[in-house]
Amino acid sequence: MIPLSGASATIGADQLRGIEIATEEVNAKGGVLGQPLKVIVEDSGGRPPSALDAARKLVTVNNVPLVIGEYSSGNTLPIGQYLVQQKRIHLNPASTSGLLRDLGEGHFSLVGLDHVTTKFAADDIMAQGWRKAVIIAPNNAFGQGVIEQFTKHFKAAGGQVLASIAYPEGQTTYRRELQQLAQAKPDVFVYSAYSREGAVINREASELGLNETPWYGYLLSMSTADSDPKTKQGQYGLEVNYIGPNGGAYQDAYKKKYGEDFRTTWNGYTYDAVKIAAAAINKAGSTDPAAIGAALKELGKGYEGATGQITFDANRMRDSQPYLKMKVDNGKLVLR
Repeated sequence: MIPLSGASATIGADQLRGIEIATEEVNAKGGVLGQPLKVIVEDSGGRPPSALDAARKLVTVNNVPLVIGEYSSGNTLPIGQYLVQQKRIHLNPASTSGLLRDLGEGHFSLVGLDHVTTKFAADDIMAQGWRKAVIIAPNNAFGQGVIEQFTKHFKAAGGQVLASIAYPEGQTTYRRELQQLAQAKPDVFVYSAYSREGAVINREASELGLNETPWYGYLLSMSTADSDPKTKQGQYGLEVNYIGPNGGAYQDAYKKKYGEDFRTTWNGYTYDAVKIAAAAINKAGSTDPAAIGAALKELGKGYEGATGQITFDANRMRDSQPYLKMKVDNGKLVLR
């Protein structure tokens, strides 16, 4: 389940690419349990109600044992709760809210959660010499977690968070929120936004002259994916690692199939999700969700994915996550 429409449709389209390549590779090697692997792709619509509808359809109509998705924590949390209640396996390929840790047996996260990511961001910003920050992020489980955890880590590192705003999703303008943050006169604007809302924020910040102050994007590719290159030029930020030591073959397959480099960070995580799901079904020798879950725990003691080694902790969360320090240069994300 991925957001093929709504504010994160650009990300969802790239997630789909990872799913397509992984499915082709699994089936080229015999599929699962001697049959072709069939992946049903549902559009979450990028909203909790439509995401829940899609999850219910996958369980009650398609009777799937395992669901991969979504992207936003605000959608991943309710569908994860539903799937765990229904005793299905849920693989999270992108969401980072710390609340995911509490979903319970049956939920597995393939990406590091906020408490790890925000500390990396706080340390990175302090290293730039920026001591006074303001922060804006979506008013949902993801954004609230980012604000809370970043503020905690930035203060611990000696910085000050002068103001923070959790903005309502789906607005046509964020000018009022930006002007409110600017009054604090920060050294740096810290932000995280789904791609289309990020485009609005970056355009309006540019119009207000606020991009003369440094901007730092938490998950920079997500926040800038739909932004005009002129409005995001020079931004700093972090990314979850695109590719691990054993991901070269996947990177080559992506470029060959789609004729371009990775569009976002997130395709590799859906690729890994499909591949480890197929491996778990084969290891279990069954499509029984409980058997698949037990197999995932065994595989998650050091699974070599395209995004790096995946090891689950006692709560089935990825226990370490490599990050990249990035900046925007001439419209592209490059390593710093």
